[in-house]
Amino acid sequence: MNGSSGTRRSWRRLPPRRPRLRGWGGVAAMAGACAVALTATLLPLLPCDAATQGAEPSRGPGVAQARQVSVDDSCTHPEASLRPSSASGDAVKRIQQNGYLTVGVDQNSYLWGYRDPETGQLVGFDIDLVKAIAKEILGSDARIVYKTIPTDQRITAVQDHLVDMVVRTMSITCDRIRQVAFSTAYFEVGQQLLVPKTGTAVTGFDDSLNGRTVCAASGSTAEALLEAQPHGSHLLRVPNQLDCLVRLQLGQADAVLTDNALAAGQAAQDPAVHLIGQPLTQETYGVAMNLADTDLVRRVNKVLDDYRSGGANSPWMQAYDKWLAHNLPGVTGPPAPLYKD
Repeated sequence: MNGSSGTRRSWRRLPPRRPRLRGWGGVAAMAGACAVALTATLLPLLPCDAATQGAEPSRGPGVAQARQVSVDDSCTHPEASLRPSSASGDAVKRIQQNGYLTVGVDQNSYLWGYRDPETGQLVGFDIDLVKAIAKEILGSDARIVYKTIPTDQRITAVQDHLVDMVVRTMSITCDRIRQVAFSTAYFEVGQQLLVPKTGTAVTGFDDSLNGRTVCAASGSTAEALLEAQPHGSHLLRVPNQLDCLVRLQLGQADAVLTDNALAAGQAAQDPAVHLIGQPLTQETYGVAMNLADTDLVRRVNKVLDDYRSGGANSPWMQAYDKWLAHNLPGVTGPPAPLYKD
């Protein structure tokens, strides 16, 4: 899910009012929620727009055991990060002097980072992790400035220091580690197809895609996979993942390719769609930071070490049980951290 783009118009959709609200109208009916007033700590990069255009994941071990690997030019282990440390270098001190943590997030990835229509607050698995990071760096009364960022602008936002970090279901890839620094992995995913349950000719990531329109977010790993292996399909690019679900609902796309963790949230919003086939890749999510902010990377890795600790009672498992277990069952724990130093 690489980032770099000029000015784009973002077509936003919010999740349903309650996790168990189902139906094709559930996503489109939420456009009005974009008018919810923003709190003082939410600074979106792009405006909310009410227009309509716009098998199981890998299982982590119950107890994550750290490993060390050597990282060479072949990039065998892009998820290898720097060892954790509580030391405060230039980047951590900058955040502390500012008095707040600025984080790039999503506001329309159901279960991960989305706006609760009842409260107007951002919630989800990624948001819980953001709060844990902010508390470690700034204390219990930490102030967080959220910036909602489209998929294809995440890397640019980190490189230009528009945010201190991005916590937005961002896969760690060989291409991306040359542009931004990542924490250790905090979730395992794979690319998978999302299609309507009825009336579709798409049977998998194969020649049944020939002549069909497949939607993917610009700058995503799904986009790169479709460019490399189109199977005769036409690629429809949109700014954000949820835009693809809307296009599928409107009949403007025949299938969606995205992380199966995100797709599980979309299927929870709309019971008329489902995942098919097996995951096509093995990927991990990480927190993205500026390449120069090595002390911040180590500090975030310390947070993640603490976040994973405690087995079934760990903050990680509590967040998984709260947000993901119902729609993404069977995950027994976080991925083990991997270090390169």
